[in-house]
Amino acid sequence: MPPADSGRLLPELPGVLTGDQVRSTVSWIAAQQDTDGALPWFRGGQLDPWDSVEAAMALDLGGEHDRSRAAYRWLAGRQRADGSWAAEYRDGAEVSADVESNQAGYLAVGLWHHWLITADERFVGELWPVVRRGLDLVVAMQLDGGAIGWALRKDGTPDALALLTGNASLFQSLRCGIALAGLVGEPQPDWELAVSDLGTALRSRPHAFADRSRYSMDWYYPILAGAMTGEQAGDRLAAGWDTFVVPGLGARCVSDRPWVTGAETCELALALVVAGQREAALEQVAAMQHLRDDDGSYWTGFVFADDARWPIERTTWTAAAVLLAADALSGATAACDLFADPLAIPSPGTAPLDDATTASPDRAAPFSR
Repeated sequence: MPPADSGRLLPELPGVLTGDQVRSTVSWIAAQQDTDGALPWFRGGQLDPWDSVEAAMALDLGGEHDRSRAAYRWLAGRQRADGSWAAEYRDGAEVSADVESNQAGYLAVGLWHHWLITADERFVGELWPVVRRGLDLVVAMQLDGGAIGWALRKDGTPDALALLTGNASLFQSLRCGIALAGLVGEPQPDWELAVSDLGTALRSRPHAFADRSRYSMDWYYPILAGAMTGEQAGDRLAAGWDTFVVPGLGARCVSDRPWVTGAETCELALALVVAGQREAALEQVAAMQHLRDDDGSYWTGFVFADDARWPIERTTWTAAAVLLAADALSGATAACDLFADPLAIPSPGTAPLDDATTASPDRAAPFSR
């Protein structure tokens, strides 16, 4: 597969990430991919569909479109008949028989992101049935009150356990799925009803979800995914800031551990962009650069009480989160607003982009929005 085109716009951040550094990160992610397209956490490691999609999105940001399509096709080839995927694969084989809603939905986000960058209608048509099966399963797992169950029981009914972070991700997945449905001319009214009820639950029914408030993802993810906006988003960020943010290092994964993680920090940056707090977002991306390795990869986390990186791993999804945050801040690609302005996802019937690989002048100007 060809290397990323060095002449295209890259999500670099002046003073934080140079174009060469972005290219080295994209190259490192690409080097972890197997020859059959599988895109694991790292070469020889485990693979889960959600994180594999995130890593494929980063490949698209670097112009590695053949590689991203190979990663998506690998997932498409392993979708189960009910629309689900295993939560973990190793060496191409399923490790878990569980059916998890979160894993079933996220391909919609990856495919819409790919479309925004490439305008590849043929590939959208190829993957659309896979996305449709996955989101049909997600909608079938919706509970009374709007939340979506985390997993299916053995009898095929959704578990009553609903997780806030997973549901926020599914909110974004459904919205991207609705956009794809409009693109292919197959409206999905059931998805539209489901995402409306889910959004209401995320904004106003906190007791519909399990209490995992010690996790930073539960703090910022409803904002990142676009379910909470405006004053509600600002208030939520302010309320958890001192609990989760370690000045100069990034964001904690959990509130009660001296452990900052790169992916959570960059996802927080995405949420800050959504909330209009761009300077704070840039500060977070800059703060977590202590996790960067010389080859462009990123260590998963840092236990600051022990001055030690932990776990001892560098992951594709951590590197991908860095690049997605950089794109949202720099406006380098046509997909930069996927997180930064989720309400701008085109509605059904919107004309396709004429040239999704070329950013407009205002998108090319860092921090101008």
